[in-house]
Amino acid sequence: MVRFARRNSNGEIDVAVSEQEGIRSLHLGGNMIQSAMRISAPNDLELIYSQCMMGFLLFNASPKNTLMIGLGGGSLAKFIYHRLPQTQITAVEINPQIIKTARNFFYLPEDNERLEVILADGGKYVNEHSGHVDVVMIDGFDDDCQVPSLCSQEFYNQVYQTLSKEGILVVNLLSRDKQLNKFLRRIETSFNGHVTAMLSEIRGNLIVFAFKHSPGKIAWKTLKNHARSLEKEYLLPFPDFVSKIKKYHSGNGNFLII
Repeated sequence: MVRFARRNSNGEIDVAVSEQEGIRSLHLGGNMIQSAMRISAPNDLELIYSQCMMGFLLFNASPKNTLMIGLGGGSLAKFIYHRLPQTQITAVEINPQIIKTARNFFYLPEDNERLEVILADGGKYVNEHSGHVDVVMIDGFDDDCQVPSLCSQEFYNQVYQTLSKEGILVVNLLSRDKQLNKFLRRIETSFNGHVTAMLSEIRGNLIVFAFKHSPGKIAWKTLKNHARSLEKEYLLPFPDFVSKIKKYHSGNGNFLII
């Protein structure tokens, strides 16, 4: 295994990159993998949780724009950049070392007319920038815990205001987090209960989808047919995403009601 390190002004390691069996991984202050890239396929999504976050395409297959809070190795930004050419991408990252690492080691493109990476605090950015964003994606951790400013009631309220009329919030949470239920209640409060979720893996990440306005009653059969079309287009297991959402709801009926 090869490891690279990026050190802060005090000489402490903040960001590390490792390679093993053709996979390059990003680590923040420990051995836990924060982001991963298959070197032979740098624009694909290697980690299951990042694949699951693209489940928003089941509900909006052609977003005009996305706002990402937390960049990591840039996997989601790259996937959307290369696979959804109609979508504008803004990514907000508080750590300048992560931005440099994403560009130097994970092939994140430089800023252009479709992609903008902003060095800023994500919570403050959302609070200071109103807009009409179709999809807001939150993936912010500090020492394997949710960044407090990115999971408060006030933050989720502000995200709600930032979203367009049919906007979707996508949040990556840890299913083993002791505060998980608290975070879910906050999201449900901000989004008037219009929330669904999927568990990426057993004891893994819980991906939450919150809707500014309810998409209404959706037949599982219709959602599965849509998933099969998306699977062919993006080579991601969208039918599995539908099964995971259905399992999370423990629904035996014919419809998903959000």
